[in-house]
Amino acid sequence: MKKRKLSFKGKKFRRGIYILPTSFSIGSIFCGYYAIILSLKGDFKIASALIMIAFILDGLDGRIARLTKACSEFGTQFDSLADIISFGAAPAVMAYCWSLHSLGRLGWLASFVFTICGVIRLARFNIQSKVVDKRYFVGLPIPASAAVIASLIFFHPNTIPTRSLAVAFALLVYLLSFLMVSKLRYKSFKDINLRDRKSYSYILMMLLIFWLIAFQPRIVLLSLSSLYAASGIMMKFYSLIRYRKASQTIEALNASQEKR
Repeated sequence: MKKRKLSFKGKKFRRGIYILPTSFSIGSIFCGYYAIILSLKGDFKIASALIMIAFILDGLDGRIARLTKACSEFGTQFDSLADIISFGAAPAVMAYCWSLHSLGRLGWLASFVFTICGVIRLARFNIQSKVVDKRYFVGLPIPASAAVIASLIFFHPNTIPTRSLAVAFALLVYLLSFLMVSKLRYKSFKDINLRDRKSYSYILMMLLIFWLIAFQPRIVLLSLSSLYAASGIMMKFYSLIRYRKASQTIEALNASQEKR
């Protein structure tokens, strides 16, 4: 009888482990949903902060699932559906209410394109997650693109007064949409092993980032999200330069061999 009781407790404990990552996804959905409500009311400061909190919860969701070995197909699909609300619909509605509404059709179209590109990005990720290099994401992840919009609005929560700035913001939204469906590579940081001694430098760097965020949250969050979004473009240019130099070296070697 005792053995059966222990087995039952073991199953119950294991079931609780699987619920833990899902609870973070539910928290992310709540943040995204409430951010939509606050955006419609015009409270952009708290709405943008909620999307940033959802970004943190989304990161913890995957980490905890891997650490507890509680990964499941249900959890993967549930996390993707949560991302559609928290990082697709919520930032799109917030961006529209904050600035894009002043541009008419161009504004709501930019908001819609951002949402649909985010959904496409998530669908592609679900299909390619088992066949691509896990060290890199193909295309800008939807939480990162949402973080750019949220950090920008958090930096300046008041609505944009001029049409020219609204147009510039709309172009940024279109650019983020393109980056999500592009084939540019972005560092995933999934290869970092916290148990490895080499990871101490990453831990120190994270502590430094948290310290900077505590003192200057608006500037640091906007800088970090913008740098990550631009990193895929920079990596592409760097690889093109390396490829060009390598091809020039091969051509020079072939020319020297022909002369001989």
